[in-house]
Amino acid sequence: MSSNSAATPESLLDELQSTLAHGTVARRVQTLRRVTDLFINGAVDYSDEQIGLFDDVFQCLIRHIEVSARALLASRLAPIDTAPPQTIRTLAFDDVIEVAGPVLTQSARLDDDTLIETARNKSQAHLMAISKRRVLSNAVTDVLVLRGNDEVVQSTVNNPGAEFSERCFTRLVNRAEGDDELCTCLGLRPQMPRHLYLKLLAKASDTVRQRLEAAHPKQSAEVPGAVREATRRARSSKSSMTQQTAIAHALVKSLFEDGRLDEHQVAQFAEAGKFDEANAAIAALANLPVTTAESMMVESRSEGVMILCKVSGMSWSTVKAIINMRDDLLGGEPTDLQASKETYERLRPSTAQQVLRFHRMQQTWSPPTAPAA
Repeated sequence: MSSNSAATPESLLDELQSTLAHGTVARRVQTLRRVTDLFINGAVDYSDEQIGLFDDVFQCLIRHIEVSARALLASRLAPIDTAPPQTIRTLAFDDVIEVAGPVLTQSARLDDDTLIETARNKSQAHLMAISKRRVLSNAVTDVLVLRGNDEVVQSTVNNPGAEFSERCFTRLVNRAEGDDELCTCLGLRPQMPRHLYLKLLAKASDTVRQRLEAAHPKQSAEVPGAVREATRRARSSKSSMTQQTAIAHALVKSLFEDGRLDEHQVAQFAEAGKFDEANAAIAALANLPVTTAESMMVESRSEGVMILCKVSGMSWSTVKAIINMRDDLLGGEPTDLQASKETYERLRPSTAQQVLRFHRMQQTWSPPTAPAA
């Protein structure tokens, strides 16, 4: 141990120069092992300057060693929070997954920019390794879901530490159609936007609904066989309402009670992509429960939106903003705006009121809900 304790990164530099100039592959590997042992034994206590020196030594060595030695180095450095950052980055970008994998999955030294660059340019095996990290930001999951194959996407959705943007959730809902496994995993994710959860249920098979019921027997009423029942019951259950949705509804209620809720405000909500606010505002102006408005807003076609807006006396520009918001959030084929405009202009308020009465009748049996306002 005396020779080990006497060794320092500085004293290894001379040996490194000699090894790289004249040493065999075996000698280079032996030097790498000694440097790695030295670093791991004192990693907690090294200063940033000393870690930088180790970084230089490792960088010199890994350019001259075989794959198996690089893989061993990666597996040893990956769990260490203070591992030399440039070395970790180099290992992460290695084309050989046996080298890159441990670092991509474990290393706290990798920032989002590095993970995103790797996910955009490397193999599906690299994406799979990233998908297993303890924490994944929505910036990283966006790329994993966009580029990843079915296995990568499944692994990402199954990761409890993964965050997803609303756009990513939209992409996943569209991708889950016909994929019961992915559909089930998505249905169990917390923080999923309500309108996308309802769309997921609308596309889900009976098998998926049964799985969600089995996973949440106390909330089985929220996963019924009929989509409209799912819409009604999910809305009527306070426990199923996310905090974000509750805040949105409270804001709209305040605006309504103060007399500040009007068509202009609805258009602003829609243009900002705020579904919960827009939905609650439309419900208030049309004098409807939020559940009724929502069931019409998430229909695959835009007729429900036009009925609500016509009853509220809204102009086409506001209707267009709402339709565009729906298309952005729900995905799928974009709405034919010209045809919708012609339909909206032909639609009579009296006809819209009749259709709305039909929607109300469908929900008369459901538990009473608080007024939308």
